[in-house]
Amino acid sequence: MKRGLLLTLVFLALAALAAGYGYFQFVARPAMIKGFITKMEPPPVTVAVEAARAETWQPKFSAIGTLKAAQGVDVAAQVGGVVRAVRFEAGQDAAKGMALFDIDDAVEQADLKANLATLRNAELGLERQRQLVTGGNTSKANADAALAARDAAAATAEKTRAVIAQKAVVAPFAGRLGIRKVDAGQYVSPGTALVTLQQLDPIFVDFPAPEQAIARMEVGAPVEIAVDAMPGKMFRGALRSRDARVSPDTRSLLVRAEIRNEDKKLLPGMFANVDVLGGAPREVVTLPRTGVAYSLYGDSVYVLKPIEGGKPDVFAVERRFVRAGEARGDRVAIDEGVRAGERVVTEGQLKLQPNSKVIVDANASLTPVSPRPKE
Repeated sequence: MKRGLLLTLVFLALAALAAGYGYFQFVARPAMIKGFITKMEPPPVTVAVEAARAETWQPKFSAIGTLKAAQGVDVAAQVGGVVRAVRFEAGQDAAKGMALFDIDDAVEQADLKANLATLRNAELGLERQRQLVTGGNTSKANADAALAARDAAAATAEKTRAVIAQKAVVAPFAGRLGIRKVDAGQYVSPGTALVTLQQLDPIFVDFPAPEQAIARMEVGAPVEIAVDAMPGKMFRGALRSRDARVSPDTRSLLVRAEIRNEDKKLLPGMFANVDVLGGAPREVVTLPRTGVAYSLYGDSVYVLKPIEGGKPDVFAVERRFVRAGEARGDRVAIDEGVRAGERVVTEGQLKLQPNSKVIVDANASLTPVSPRPKE
């Protein structure tokens, strides 16, 4: 009986021990962990926010273009010779027909004098033959030969005058001269480029447009361009012409716009951001670009919502998927998902999860850097 009682007591002790262990493992311990987690709730995240705002945007097509002179050439020598004089300064505005270079023409001037003397002699011989024909003292063939000799001498003199004119290099149109590429005393051969001449007002901007946007490239449509050399300044003009075919390699159409350039600050070869305006203005809801998180699964934003019974300066965030539209500058249009006036987190999203608590700091926004060229 004592052994049975002892076994019973041992069994009851083991049962009590097992029950206590089970209670601790499955009841007390989870409650302790839950309490610790509750007490260790992370502090609110400091973020910057901005309210979505309604704006009126003019529909436009944006592209990258290159400025091109309305007329631009490298003035070249038609004939060879030694440069005798340079008659302009670099950067000077030249009128049409202005003398630019004088190429030595001493030999041609001497040839011209000889040719004129031959011409005068041929004219005298022709006059004598005509008098003899009138008196019946010579044949008509002699008079015709004298006429031909006179015409040949006149053509030779005219040819020499043309060569002399070619050695006086002039501006073919009004424009701005560049830096000369030759100096006085230098020998130049035919075709040598002497100086560049560019007509700057108006100036053209050429840019490609995808074939999906060809219908919007109407001649006369207003155009605005901006260049990195003059930040913050906008130049305006209109579409002037379109190419006759779409490139089979890029499936794009070359379009040309004409831009007013009265102060001649725009120069050929500059890169330009081009906006072709068209269509009726439309109302859009916009956010800063930094407020939209882009991903393969969809674009999303964190929208602030108040916490019932919480502190007035602490908010919860709701992750909301949106449909982002056109971007302009540092703002992006939100076609769906956010209403005007709703406050959206613009900085600090990396630390957030749905329903995270946040504190709004008005000084948390970063200073935007200067925009980089699009090219």
